[in-house]
This record gives sequence, structure tokens and C-alpha cells, in this order.
Amino acid sequence: MKEKLSYVYILSNFSKTVFYTGVTSDLTKRMYEHVNKLADGFTSKYNINQLLYYEVHTEILSAIQREKTIKRWRRDWKWNLIDSVNPERKNLYKNGVISSLPKDPATSAG
Repeated sequence: MKEKLSYVYILSNFSKTVFYTGVTSDLTKRMYEHVNKLADGFTSKYNINQLLYYEVHTEILSAIQREKTIKRWRRDWKWNLIDSVNPERKNLYKNGVISSLPKDPATSAG
């Protein structure tokens, strides 16, 4: 049986003034929802649709715990995490494609 992957991700708005940290089992679908404002609430209200960071987990519970941990972090700690894998702070989601999505969860954080 194929294991189900989970993703912890950090989004921001275009000017990168607000962070949102989330967890999902389908990052491509979830990003589509954020970009097209299908997800009501905080991300829609503040136009948060730039994927700056994500990590892959093989266990949903570890992904949820990691999300909770990151949410408690100070802003500069989040920037350090983002910069460790995305130093140019580029949007990793464009036109329905997530750039450099790890295929092997053993090669990702978590």
C-alpha cells in the first residue's frame, strides 16, 4: 500500500508582510484553493497566495505537530527557515505547478 504524504507549508502575500502556516495532504489542490480564494478566512482576506516554503512528511501527526511548532515561532525564525531552502523568496507555486516538489519524502524535512 502506498503511503500518503502530508505537507506543511508557509504562505505569504505579495509584499511578504503576513505569514500563514498550514498542513495538507494535497499541496497542489490546497494551493489552487488559496490562489483562487476558494479557502475563506485569513488567507483570502489578506490575499495570501505566495508559497514560500513547504516540507514533506510521511506521517500526518508529525506534519500537524510541525505546523503547530512553526506557528509559534517568531517572524525572524520563519524567515530563517524559508531562506534555508528558498533564499530568493520566490513563489514556489505558479500556474498550477509547484516547483521542486520532492518525490522522495526521505530527502525532505520532517
